[in-house]
Amino acid sequence: MTAGIEHTAPTTHRRLNIAMIGTRGVPAAYGGFETAVEEIGRRLVDRGHDVTVYCRRTTQPVPKEYLGMKLVELPAVRHKILETLSHTGLSVLHATLHRPADVAFVFNAANAPFVPLLRLRGIPSVVHVDGLEWKRAKWGGAGRRYYRWAEEVSVREADALIADAQGIVDYYRDEFSIPTELISYGTRILHDTPADRLAELGLRPGGYHLVVARFEPENHVDIIVEGYRASEARLPLVVVGSAPYAAEHTNRISDLAASDSRIRMLGSVWDQNQLDQLYKHASTYLHGHSVGGTNPSLLRAMGAGTKVIAWDVVFNREVLGRDGAYFSGADSLRALIEDAEVSPERVAEVAAALQARAEHLYNWDSVTTSYEKLARRVAVGYSTHRQSSGRAGVSMWSLSDSLSKQPSTAPSRGIIL
Repeated sequence: MTAGIEHTAPTTHRRLNIAMIGTRGVPAAYGGFETAVEEIGRRLVDRGHDVTVYCRRTTQPVPKEYLGMKLVELPAVRHKILETLSHTGLSVLHATLHRPADVAFVFNAANAPFVPLLRLRGIPSVVHVDGLEWKRAKWGGAGRRYYRWAEEVSVREADALIADAQGIVDYYRDEFSIPTELISYGTRILHDTPADRLAELGLRPGGYHLVVARFEPENHVDIIVEGYRASEARLPLVVVGSAPYAAEHTNRISDLAASDSRIRMLGSVWDQNQLDQLYKHASTYLHGHSVGGTNPSLLRAMGAGTKVIAWDVVFNREVLGRDGAYFSGADSLRALIEDAEVSPERVAEVAAALQARAEHLYNWDSVTTSYEKLARRVAVGYSTHRQSSGRAGVSMWSLSDSLSKQPSTAPSRGIIL
């Protein structure tokens, strides 16, 4: 079952040639799309499919193969706007000039303008649309207009759309009258995670509050720092993250943190084992993301068995359900941090409930099954191409500056198969 439409699964079980385009590639070391590509791609390979992942060229050489996936390394223009588009353009060109895939998964609606080129080569395309990028303050007027236009292109030209949250499904239904596949992310469940890498950072298990985020206005790291500074918290605040194209906002966060000796700014942490330990052994995880869909950092904290205090927005409420704690400003966060420190038993109880929720709803094997079923349907002819005009309507989504008031028409849930 998918959001808004039911299908009968095709009976064929032939081997598929699948391309994954539009991310930085694997091994995953940056964001949610990359993690999804790695976790889904490796499982599709295990199920007998051929998977090609297009990777951006970096200072480190990319292997020809990783976990059974074939990797194609191509360059990109190092620019906030052009990096993704330049690499995707080259990736699509490569895909059209070589053995055509049975289906291409294109990540990020910004890359949708390249989908018609895949169609010309006879390659069915599925676009994973991500969150509401046009609401991000980091994009100027031209950038926001581009993202809105790219959404319209994805609606018209793709054979199917994937959204990772019910709120995004609702958005595409309300704005474009188009059915969208609801396939969320998965996460790993951490149990007996060691704590030896914490000592390197001068931390102890259960002895800190944690933030992991890119320093972008919509992630509210500055509000989190302000709320913590105003609190009487005894445990330090550990902040992991940076922003390559947001120096002004990064400086604001650094300036706020500099006046409080309890705040530890770690910058980017790429060591995934150390990150696992940071998530697993935090007293609370503070999550300020507001415009994406289902956020992988949020799921990672849940899978680690950590209590989450999250920005009050429909996407976060959908993921956390009744076990989440929610804030909408520095004052409400201050109170929640203080409450967490005086109620460790309640913190442990909520953390266990969130981990159980993550294990039940956000499972990579189930996610992969959904991708595989969709790939098979699209490969044998299912398509929403031109089902919608692609013209955005005037709705509460485009008129509102806040997503916290946006309703979801479905109860909190994760993966729908």
